[in-house]
Amino acid sequence: MTIFCTRCHRPLQAEMSCLPRRGKQGPRPSKPFRSTKSASKARRDQINAEVQALRSLLPISAQEKERLSYLHTMALVCLWLRGAQLFPPGTHGTALPVGPALGAELLSLLPGFLLVLLANGKLAYISENVDQVLGLSVVELLAQGDMVFDILDGRVHEEVHKKLLLAQEEPGREVTFVSEMRTSKAFRLQHGGNRAVAVCGRFMALRWPASPSSTAFLALCTPVARLPADGNTSSPDDLFQSTHILDMTFTNVTESVTYHLGYHREELIGQSWYSLLHPEDADLAAVQHRAVALGAEAGPAVLRVLRADRTWAWLRVAARRDGGGRFITCTSRCLRREEAAYLRARQPARRPAAPTAPPGRELSLLAAQLRALADSLSPPSAATAKACAWPETAAFPPAPLPAGPPQ
Repeated sequence: MTIFCTRCHRPLQAEMSCLPRRGKQGPRPSKPFRSTKSASKARRDQINAEVQALRSLLPISAQEKERLSYLHTMALVCLWLRGAQLFPPGTHGTALPVGPALGAELLSLLPGFLLVLLANGKLAYISENVDQVLGLSVVELLAQGDMVFDILDGRVHEEVHKKLLLAQEEPGREVTFVSEMRTSKAFRLQHGGNRAVAVCGRFMALRWPASPSSTAFLALCTPVARLPADGNTSSPDDLFQSTHILDMTFTNVTESVTYHLGYHREELIGQSWYSLLHPEDADLAAVQHRAVALGAEAGPAVLRVLRADRTWAWLRVAARRDGGGRFITCTSRCLRREEAAYLRARQPARRPAAPTAPPGRELSLLAAQLRALADSLSPPSAATAKACAWPETAAFPPAPLPAGPPQ
């Protein structure tokens, strides 16, 4: 059946119409094109001008300003703004440097550098002497990030976060944690890695009345002495020295032992070093003592020593032979518990003790050692060396007995 259109009366196929469809309508006139290139350039120029203005206000050298990127500039600006909020500038004609009013002489006397954190872990202040500990200036350290976790070893992030939460819940409570901090490439090449630093601090209200915006975590970051003796960067105030005869009996000790252990110098002279050691550390001390007595190299050992008040003190002890081999001198440095745990975990494993000889051979073994010592002290002459040498195989056959009774 043929279907005709009701408008034009032409034959059509099924489901078709001669009316124009929307999809086939002619193109509508478009709006005139407006380029945004000039507007984008104007915004970029405005941002550049603002960043340059902020960069010019930073209290750093011109050479450091030239090397700053946009993100680095904003990180430094945020650091100084947080510091200015916690430590407002003075009312003098020129604003004081952001941070505690500490002079260069006072900073040089500190055993480490100062660190101020907000409750969320953001860095608010780093003292200028940080380069003496990490080999990085404040500007270079901020290139790692503006959070304290950005400059710490990633393995301790969770532990540090728990410590900061604990200190925040109990303001005034001192917390300590040890972690490796990022250092310069030159420092890593010289010392074989990053530097371990002990961070000891507490949350304090820097202004009154106290408020969350005026509360911050103030900490002193001191480097942890490495196990090798040449890596010791301790302050003389943390050390005391003692002199012993070869059986580790005290013959002399510095007066500073009173400050560290509570004993008077006269109380220790004549006593044995082993009488002060923790029973669990006696074996470790004996290994070091044996190595030093035999003239071998012995690295520092981390030991517990009894104080006068019957508490245990952690010491890092380095021993050496002095006085022509007649004395043993020990240099001891007091450690925090966290420092001792860090050094203990990285201390070389103690070699297992040599197996003991059976009871029946103890006397013969001792005789062989004494014979070797006597031979070394008075060696035989070259003519009789072969005749007096101890045979390695069986001895000469015995002389034959006489055939009959003596006449």
